[in-house]
Amino acid sequence: MECQGKRTDSLDQNDSALELDSSPLSSCEHSSSMQQTHPTVMKSADYEPVSSEERNLDVDFVTTARNNESVPMKDLCPDTVLGPYFSDGMRRVDYVLTYHIQKSGSTRRRSSRFGDNNFIQRLWRSLSTRSSRAPLQPKEDPEVAAQEHQTDYHEDDKRFKRDEFEENLRKTGLELEKDEESTIPGIGFLKIHAPWNVLCREAEFMKLKMPTKKVYEVKQGSNVVEKIRMFIHKVTAPLHPKVNTSRSQCEKPLCHAFSREKQHLFDLSDKNKFFDSKTRSSIVYEVLKRTKCMKPKYPLGLTSLLANGVYTSAYPLHDGDIVGVNAEPNDRKLLYEQWASYSVFYKYQPIGLIRKYFGEKVGLYFAWLGVYTQMLIPAAIIGVIVFLYGCATVDDNIPSMEICDPRNNITMCPLCDQACSYWKLVTACGTARASHLFDNAATVFFSVFMALWAVLFMEHWKRRQMRLNYVWDLTGFGEEEEEEHKDHNRAEYEFRVMQKKLKQEHSGLMDEKVKLTCTDRLPAYMTTVVMMGFMITVTFVIVFGVILYRISIKAALHMSSHPVVRYNIRATVKTTAAIINLIIIIVLDEIYGAIARWLTRLEVPKTDKSFEERLIFKTFILKFVNAFTPIVYLAFFRGRLVGRPGNYLYVVGSYRMEECAHAGCLMELCIQLCITMLGKQLIQNNLFEIGIPKLKKMLRKRKSELDSIQEQVLHNTLKRYEKDQLLGPFVGLNPEYMEMIIQFGMVTLFVASFPLAPLFALLNNIIEIRLDAKKFVTELRRPIAAKAKDIGIWYNLLRGLSKVAVIVNAFVIAFTSDFIPRLVYQYMYSPDGTLHGFVNHTLSYFNVTDFDPGTEPLQPMHLGYKVSVCRYKDYRDPPWSSTKYELSKEFWAILAARLAFVIVFQNVVMLMSDFVDWLIPDIPKDISLQIHKEKILMVELFMKEEQGKRITNGNKQSEFYY
Repeated sequence: MECQGKRTDSLDQNDSALELDSSPLSSCEHSSSMQQTHPTVMKSADYEPVSSEERNLDVDFVTTARNNESVPMKDLCPDTVLGPYFSDGMRRVDYVLTYHIQKSGSTRRRSSRFGDNNFIQRLWRSLSTRSSRAPLQPKEDPEVAAQEHQTDYHEDDKRFKRDEFEENLRKTGLELEKDEESTIPGIGFLKIHAPWNVLCREAEFMKLKMPTKKVYEVKQGSNVVEKIRMFIHKVTAPLHPKVNTSRSQCEKPLCHAFSREKQHLFDLSDKNKFFDSKTRSSIVYEVLKRTKCMKPKYPLGLTSLLANGVYTSAYPLHDGDIVGVNAEPNDRKLLYEQWASYSVFYKYQPIGLIRKYFGEKVGLYFAWLGVYTQMLIPAAIIGVIVFLYGCATVDDNIPSMEICDPRNNITMCPLCDQACSYWKLVTACGTARASHLFDNAATVFFSVFMALWAVLFMEHWKRRQMRLNYVWDLTGFGEEEEEEHKDHNRAEYEFRVMQKKLKQEHSGLMDEKVKLTCTDRLPAYMTTVVMMGFMITVTFVIVFGVILYRISIKAALHMSSHPVVRYNIRATVKTTAAIINLIIIIVLDEIYGAIARWLTRLEVPKTDKSFEERLIFKTFILKFVNAFTPIVYLAFFRGRLVGRPGNYLYVVGSYRMEECAHAGCLMELCIQLCITMLGKQLIQNNLFEIGIPKLKKMLRKRKSELDSIQEQVLHNTLKRYEKDQLLGPFVGLNPEYMEMIIQFGMVTLFVASFPLAPLFALLNNIIEIRLDAKKFVTELRRPIAAKAKDIGIWYNLLRGLSKVAVIVNAFVIAFTSDFIPRLVYQYMYSPDGTLHGFVNHTLSYFNVTDFDPGTEPLQPMHLGYKVSVCRYKDYRDPPWSSTKYELSKEFWAILAARLAFVIVFQNVVMLMSDFVDWLIPDIPKDISLQIHKEKILMVELFMKEEQGKRITNGNKQSEFYY
């Protein structure tokens, strides 16, 4: 096979590791946290010189690997290496930095494969445009953080900064290689490889837990709960993904923080696989974060270099291809087959493999999403049963039968001024029957069930999370690691601190330690408060605008001469208003997300964790208010700020406030929830996440001059880092979490009015899991593996929503539905203890002569006879009473019953929830025993090591005396 002459510029020689202790490190600055945590290992800003033993170990390893005839890349020419390797085909690419290169037309060499690379150019241009709009997410893909504040640097300045930064990287022991003749025009690639001695050093600094040679048996619990769990596991065995594990589930290696002095404790038989690709890229990323350029006025770290355009992107590589001739077996391909395929939607997720490939933070998200989806199954089943109960009993419901009975001949007051006329209650028969589907005796039971369901879900997740912490060796992760990384400040914070320091130098007032105070951030805090208040006000104003739309469109439709239009007025108004609300919610979601990100950047948080928490809090507040304001209005305000005939409440001049249908506002609340849930899931998930990417791909293919065969051949010739460059940047998990948190609110907060919400959420999540999986595996660059032992602030938000849901559902049952009025009538006012006469009991009388001038109907004879008294839904005294139109004693009795129900329901359900919380331990008993066993085994392991050292030292002393 003939090699094509493509130049690859190698930046380091094979013996670069041997020059570490002779290279000056004054221009390379590292984090102070590393100095404080390991004062004996690292002093000042310099690395500890690498010992000759470690250097020889690394050289021996490289030499052995290169002389190994079984290495598959050995006989390949540099330009034919398409996998994640250097041009020698043996050193693995652990991280990639890209940068923009400019060449004159005479020196730029064009590829002769397919014309002038029109397809690659257009593809790269479209992806660059998409990447430039990617939102900032802390602790994620550095390219996303690079979009924050672009600064125009001259190309020479950028090149000088790159040279210095790369020189500092080499001083840390990393090996670099450039490729400026790639297939993608205008992009240069800097490939980074961490040799063995660097991996060992950084693993010790980062306190990475690695498996030792000691393996122990994991004994399953013997209590009833564990036996049930194991039985369910065996029964559901066909639903588990076919992911081969190298070790039995009954065995677990004992893990300990890596130490170079104790390398004999670890299984180093295959050093190539001891640190997997995820760990290697994490180690390189830690080195990149600590390394800085010192020549400018202030130090520039990786994020600053990306923000200034010195580098254009930074990312670790995927393991390999998914399909095609180059698709060798790898974890990415296995994830695609057993996780990202819609054909395995009924199977469990391979959480262990997800964590191995993407890291603990991503693994925890999908584990939480899987638990949430599983818990939705019983909620959906009960919700469907409640709905079917409503369907089965609709013909036996006495109130709806009375409304539908034409013999009652009840004439109702007009629904609007002048344009609306009197109407018969029997015309509301369909709405009354439909309302019974969601407003029946089973609704209260379902609300109690969902309140307990939320508590069980939280408890189940805590136990699942603790089990994952044990399996993933995260039980000791937390305070030490947070203390170690707390001084890794964000680039924007360091830039602002440097500006403040320079200002103090000019003024002659210097502090020992310069930092941003609350006074420095006060303008940003004031801007945040004002903007948040303004955005919430905008949401209220828009909802009020939709209210005015409903009022005006109802009056306009009543004036229509078409009988079909007049007959479907209520359905038309409800549906169109709900669709308008949905469109507004989706549009404002995007706007509010950008505003929350901008406000968080103004505050200049110190660390990534602080940035993420502030961003999540602002985004959640804005999006929650945006999604639930229309629903809250329908549930608690519509129909209560109306007034009465002859004394209606008007807004904005002549707009009369809306009334609820006779069966209440629960049906309209149900319609709004249904359209919002389905619309957000179909539009935001399917259209935004599936439709738009497919449309862009189709447009790119139409613009390309290559046919499908040529495009596939070209794709097969791209190197691994070139293929990953064409993928989209990873923008974090916050959008995924936010989408599910809003859905959780829809499922729990107003579930009393929409028992089918869990079913819709379940169907959506089944698709969402595979959709997100496919996006992570095929469409996005590989994220930097981040460790986490829990889901962070999202758990607090979930817990808060579950508590608020109890109160909200209590008020929905008490004030929005007719459950309490029916109950009060049946036991206080019904002559026979049934609901016969309930409809008449809820209607008050109004004398039509008491209408205000100009508000009476223009067509009073619309029904064919003259109306003298009309009815309206309220509890007021009749016109012949001495206190006419005043609130009656029945109103106060029902109000007292409603308030009493809210208090009783809330306290009973909260008490039951706290009892369930107390009853179920957060840590499974078998896991606590295994953790204790691990500690004992670790102590025994080190005791044996000490004994071995003593025996060895004793033998040496004896030989010395002899």
